[in-house]
Amino acid sequence: MPKDFLKDAADAYDVVVIGSGLGGLTAANILARDGMSVLLLEQHYKLGGMATWFKRPGGHIFDISLHGFPYGMVKSCRRYWTPEIADSIVQLHGVRFDNPMFSLTTTFNRSDFTKLLITDFGVEQGTVEQFFDTVRNMNFYDDQSLTTRELFDQFFPGREDVVRLLMEPITYANGSTLEDPALTYGIVFSNFMSKGVYVFQGGTDKLIKSMEKEMRVNGVDIRINCDVQKINISQGKIASVQVNGRTIRTKAVVSNANLRATIFNLIDKEHFDKQFVDEAEAVRLNNSSTQVYMALHPDDSIPRDTGDLLFCSTADRFQTDLLLSRDITSRTFSFYYPDTRPDGKGRTLIVSSTNANYEDWIGMNKVDYEASKQDLIDSTLDSLEKYVPNCRERITHVEAATPITFEHYTKHINGASFGTKFEGLAVSRALPQQIPGMYHAGSCGIIMSGWLGTINYGVIVANDVINHLSSTTSTSRAITT
Repeated sequence: MPKDFLKDAADAYDVVVIGSGLGGLTAANILARDGMSVLLLEQHYKLGGMATWFKRPGGHIFDISLHGFPYGMVKSCRRYWTPEIADSIVQLHGVRFDNPMFSLTTTFNRSDFTKLLITDFGVEQGTVEQFFDTVRNMNFYDDQSLTTRELFDQFFPGREDVVRLLMEPITYANGSTLEDPALTYGIVFSNFMSKGVYVFQGGTDKLIKSMEKEMRVNGVDIRINCDVQKINISQGKIASVQVNGRTIRTKAVVSNANLRATIFNLIDKEHFDKQFVDEAEAVRLNNSSTQVYMALHPDDSIPRDTGDLLFCSTADRFQTDLLLSRDITSRTFSFYYPDTRPDGKGRTLIVSSTNANYEDWIGMNKVDYEASKQDLIDSTLDSLEKYVPNCRERITHVEAATPITFEHYTKHINGASFGTKFEGLAVSRALPQQIPGMYHAGSCGIIMSGWLGTINYGVIVANDVINHLSSTTSTSRAITT
């Protein structure tokens, strides 16, 4: 008889959170801390969404996405999670670039980038300062018609080398392109420029387990292997969710699933007005990615000056289509030294990440698909050889993930790594106006993607839910009285 993962679950909760990415986890924690009964439903057997990990024989633990985030994570984790989680966030000092235009190492903060742009790239100090001030002051209400390319043309016309330096890390961090609104670039870039790039010491497994512990302390009812089939609406409001053969009543739902999947798969279209449906259908998905996971022999290591993050490319210039091409020219290598997991077995791990198109991987037969994965591995090792000599002989485990892999494990449509493009944010925020009590906190709109954006979006949505349920309760009491 199959295990009942909803055994002893209540028949009703104040809030049901669907999905346990960082946005869903944060929303659930804040809501429970506020005194609400919260049921967290995760379709996978592990929490974390894309912020997760996997183990392989030999003591190797690979992180899917623990490759760097802004300092704001420290403040958000301290305020909305625990001091212990915040205190485990440490800075990465070696961010390297290596391409036909330049080769350099930076701490990736404003002062160091200012020095590099002036001394190495010959840009006037006033221009540099004005650019940084401009992106720092960008906000959601600014002009959204200006593209990132147009922003760079204003400050650095004809300087493709400067564009590459300023753009490549952000494309890696959240999928931004030169064609996206400059606003989406400016806000994310200025977050990183605050104090550099950070990582969670101890790995994603320690982070998510610490978050799970805190949620349980606050009373969140956490259930894995629970795939929600439908969100039920009654009299225009949230009524219940259907999951694993049960119907569980609730006053509000926070979906941490893909925005389009939430609207078109979990809710009947009849509950939305036509304009909203049209706007939702027009929302573009973000790109997916490929990754290659590599582990060195337990007794082997690499010098620290190899770097923490390495943005390497053989392309002559920065181009969005080249970043997504199956003919890979640009890779980001993340190096995990033994001190990444100080309580672990002292392993040195390397993860290669590349942006990718879902369409390039879907529809293959099994033989062609496996051959394509092997080609991805071989070309990655060829690229790595320059930075880790004799890497083929030194690596004891290697495997690859594709957009199909991410789609399978996360159920993200098209394996999207960062949810939707910018227009998705307005649609996500408008959900409660269509259906009172229905909220979305998934990765969308570049500003709200990546580790920091997703956590902060969970905070925003949790506060929206608290305000909604508080006003509902007050109204109900007033009517009763």
